Amino acid sequence: MSLYNYAISEPENSKETTEMVKIVDLRRVHGMFQGSSEEFWRENVYGGLATLVALLFVLAWHCAKRFVFRKSSSSKSSPVGVSNSDPTSSGFSISEMVTDADLKFLIENLEEKTRENEKWDNVIEKRNDLLSYYAKCCKPKDGPVKYLSSTIFENCSPEKLRDFYMDNDYRKQWDKMLIEHEQLQVDKNKGVEVGRSIKKFPLLTAREYVLAWRLWEGKDNTFYCFIKECEHPLASPQKKYVRVSIFRSGWQIRKVPGRNACEIKMFHQEDAGLNVEMAKLAFSRGIWSYVCKMDTALRRYSRISNHQLSSGATAVTLIKKVPPGLEATDSMTSQENSAATSVHRPIAGGGRKLSRTPSKKLLANGLLILGGVVCLSRGHSSLGAKVAMAYILTKLSKRGASSSESSPSSGA
Repeated sequence: MSLYNYAISEPENSKETTEMVKIVDLRRVHGMFQGSSEEFWRENVYGGLATLVALLFVLAWHCAKRFVFRKSSSSKSSPVGVSNSDPTSSGFSISEMVTDADLKFLIENLEEKTRENEKWDNVIEKRNDLLSYYAKCCKPKDGPVKYLSSTIFENCSPEKLRDFYMDNDYRKQWDKMLIEHEQLQVDKNKGVEVGRSIKKFPLLTAREYVLAWRLWEGKDNTFYCFIKECEHPLASPQKKYVRVSIFRSGWQIRKVPGRNACEIKMFHQEDAGLNVEMAKLAFSRGIWSYVCKMDTALRRYSRISNHQLSSGATAVTLIKKVPPGLEATDSMTSQENSAATSVHRPIAGGGRKLSRTPSKKLLANGLLILGGVVCLSRGHSSLGAKVAMAYILTKLSKRGASSSESSPSSGA
């Protein structure tokens, strides 16, 4: 009879007897288990060791499998064979990122030979004693807004203006929008340079630019530069920035005939993820102050003694010659374009200076613009409000342009 059955059949026993029975029973159970476990290990000593070795082998296999998986996944996150310190060691080439075909594309856009049916709208035209600026824009059907601009700097040489535009270290001192710039790679054979820049915009997420560019030198100290978006293994996208996916920009720097001045004519097309109308409005309202700030930095740059570009190879030090066929095409219209820039545009700017007293319509438009700025600054910055405000301001600017064209006091 088991101890459990015994306790049930004899409930009238005393408490001391019951406790003694429990103690005896527990000792018997402990002795039984101890004896059985000793017999088990005595009889299965080799089997226990084999089981232990098997468990250790399975554990080691799982650890090795996890380590191999992590290593393979980390290698897939970056291009195979690309070193974080030197991408050229793996054969990553940037030589064909910017070619002579891009230079041809730039010249055709500067000469406005791409599409004759494109409609261009004048954006701004300003000047002072040392500076004149003109810009117009066009919205193609299959891409971002295109801008064409011309800036003339008095008392400046083409070489100095070229070095100023390409000195990104100095640009960070005067251009507060540029908060970071680094060179990623240079191809010394083709003269292609790749870099990464971070620009901040008011009330917006900072934009990240990974760009490739190249310079050419033509006749009579004429310089060209073309810049385009690209991808590079040293610049993986980051969540805290917005990567600019479309960027096509270029310029031509040359001396203005018969004057101690030089002109930079620029083509620019960019998709930074901004509303089109708001971007055009911001450009038209802020570009002149930016150009004036650039002119001040240029004058200071010219006074810096022994100022040089960043040490090492750059696109400036590796500048290439313009292919003969392309330069011949450009030289046929260079004098005509320079004459149009230096003669007709200042006359138009002078015509606008004749207007001294603002009209009632201009005052009303100014009040509406001020109200829109206040509305957006007080937190009502939804996308619909921005688009509506941009639409209203665009309509007002078009009406103002049409009224100024019909006025007899406006310039030609």
